[in-house]
Amino acid sequence: MNSIFAGLPTTVFETMSQLARQHDAVNLGQGFPDDPGPRDVREKAAEAVLDGWNQYPPMMGVPELRQAAATHYLHWQGLELDPATEIMVTSGATEALAGALLALIEPGDEVVLFQPLYDAYLPLVQRAGGVPRLARLTPPHWRLTEEVLASAFTPKTRVVLFNNPHNPTGRVFESEELELLAAFCRRSGAVLIADEVWEHVVFDGRRHISVLSLPGLRERSVKIASAGKIFGMTGWKVGMVCAAPELMKGLSKAHQFLTFTTPPALQHAVAYGLGKDPAWFQGMRAGLQRSRDRLADGLAGLGLTPLPSAGTYFLNVDLAALDPRLDDEAFCRDMVERHGVAAIPVSAFYAREAVRSVVRFCFAKTDATLDEALGRLERLRQAA
Repeated sequence: MNSIFAGLPTTVFETMSQLARQHDAVNLGQGFPDDPGPRDVREKAAEAVLDGWNQYPPMMGVPELRQAAATHYLHWQGLELDPATEIMVTSGATEALAGALLALIEPGDEVVLFQPLYDAYLPLVQRAGGVPRLARLTPPHWRLTEEVLASAFTPKTRVVLFNNPHNPTGRVFESEELELLAAFCRRSGAVLIADEVWEHVVFDGRRHISVLSLPGLRERSVKIASAGKIFGMTGWKVGMVCAAPELMKGLSKAHQFLTFTTPPALQHAVAYGLGKDPAWFQGMRAGLQRSRDRLADGLAGLGLTPLPSAGTYFLNVDLAALDPRLDDEAFCRDMVERHGVAAIPVSAFYAREAVRSVVRFCFAKTDATLDEALGRLERLRQAA
């Protein structure tokens, strides 16, 4: 077997999910909502399965979805995209990430990554032949600074892989941080791959800023989106890639020889969903923000003061404020085994020099689920 994949350990997500099943725990570990997603979008998919085309759709995606994406991003992010040459549909955002890395990396190219990082990034970069250069973000603010960027960029930097809004921290990077990142990319000549799957899951009146709108990056950036994240249906593996025509030529070749196409019924349903009234997207954000606040208030009442969360489904607690001796992985194991609540240790998102005091909770759950978890954690406090 290939040594990169053969040498990977069991992921912390699988470990914690197994423990959650074993102990009948409330699972606030993996990031997926309790509900099945918007009914009208699901109905469009069902109609398309029964009455539509179920053979190969176009490799680049059905024209209806590509046009819908162009219209959607013009409205929400002010991006002017040509649906014929600058938008491609993939079988999920992870396929889009893999394809982009395979298309853009030559063996030995250096790739800047920001840790804590989504667990797929590092093995995909290594399998593509890239040499990872890790920039380390730290709590409580997880900020991009000149020092952080200078630690990772070198004259050999060819690709930068950046996640905003950021999983697992819940950080939405400010415009000045993005402009600093853009300056480093321009100086190095690097291509910026932006994992923007959480672009609609932002709170407190924030507006997502795409890398495609940053100065000097329109022609050298790849924007990756996820319908599964936009509509809260994580099993719908429909990704969207936006890039300038010259970049898209290479990206499309990689996609052609990975999955080639994506189920047409899902594409038609996503096209419908992207055209939903803006009030639906605003209501979705408001509902998740309310769940965030419900969990944050409950955790704070238990002495587990949460760090700020400006986006995604995730809320973090820094155990150092509670007891500097606490280890996040040991804390999570104890919490699931003794108190029946599963969360994720953020140290698992570091490849080295891990921060070992932060625990991630998913709040994209019903009130009943969150309240049950908080009730169980009340017993944890009483046992302390």
